[in-house]
Amino acid sequence: MPLQLPPAEPGMREDEVDTPALILDLDAFEANLDTMAQRLAPTGARLRAHAKTHKSAVIARLQMERGAIGQCVQKVGEAEALARAGIDDLLVSNEVIAPQKLARLAALSRIARIAVCADDSAALPALEAAAEAAGIRLSVLVEIEVGAKRCGLEPGAPAGELAARIASSKHLSFGGLQAYFGSAQHKRQPEERRLAIAYAGTCVERTLDDLRRRGLHCPIVGGGGTGTFALEAASGLWTEIQAGSYIFMDADYARNVEPPPFRHALFVLAQVMSAPTGSGRAVVDAGHKAAPTDSGYPQVFERPELAYVGASDEHGVLEARDGPLPVLGEKLRLIPGHCDPTVDRYDWYVGVRKGRVECLWPVTARGLMV
Repeated sequence: MPLQLPPAEPGMREDEVDTPALILDLDAFEANLDTMAQRLAPTGARLRAHAKTHKSAVIARLQMERGAIGQCVQKVGEAEALARAGIDDLLVSNEVIAPQKLARLAALSRIARIAVCADDSAALPALEAAAEAAGIRLSVLVEIEVGAKRCGLEPGAPAGELAARIASSKHLSFGGLQAYFGSAQHKRQPEERRLAIAYAGTCVERTLDDLRRRGLHCPIVGGGGTGTFALEAASGLWTEIQAGSYIFMDADYARNVEPPPFRHALFVLAQVMSAPTGSGRAVVDAGHKAAPTDSGYPQVFERPELAYVGASDEHGVLEARDGPLPVLGEKLRLIPGHCDPTVDRYDWYVGVRKGRVECLWPVTARGLMV
């Protein structure tokens, strides 16, 4: 259950919401859901939306109502929270090697369709043992390195060999390929993103060729994100798109030249708590703990004359570039630099439409890192 009391009640004006609070602009959010569904429809690629962004069973259902076939998660705890809430098709788009985590993951197969990734044959015995103990056949995707220099096995024959070992297992089934180029999402220039995904495509093609030579069917090629989804979808290679941030559109995505076609929908509502006369600054009650700064400081929504220039744990410092500073008590929407870790700091979404609180949604999988 959520630990904090909700910062608002339905019917309340937005300027009455307690701060800091996680605000979801429902009109912009719904437009983003529809835009992604419309963009993918003619490509044949399916959306497996990434729940590490929103951690919300409510949002997962809304995505699936618009055609998403399921959800990705990064952690077993996220999978458990969503499966218990009725989300029944989940891919852990990550490697899981700890036996206790694998036992929990295999147990979820009683209530949901579950898959996981692997990039090393040394991981297979633990996967097989967990599947055997649960009496299931666990679907495993081979993750290939496509340029991100993170997880992933070398494409081509090494990946094909691992796929063959999975396919020959009594307790595992080969579910396909995981081919996600995470850092490509934030390459600023369109040509940089195009070249990155073109390279990733050659890695996928090389691996598919090897799989065909082995007589292995590849049901899924998963990857793609908010910054490059159109490229993967248009390639004809990726069958599932794993975009997450598109529903919220944070400040860092907006810095891309030709940014993704989505609206800012997620905000941290903050209040000016200090505005010392003659200081040239105003201080809001939203610092590092309210809006992470790993992808830069938040931006002040629709107030281009204001710059968020510094943060400490509980304070954010604003300066005016051209115009007056906000006054003591004034409330402002901040666009977080990185939406995923921002969401994980809150127990509730405050859904707002036209200045009024319409709904409160719990952040179902908040803090579930194991």
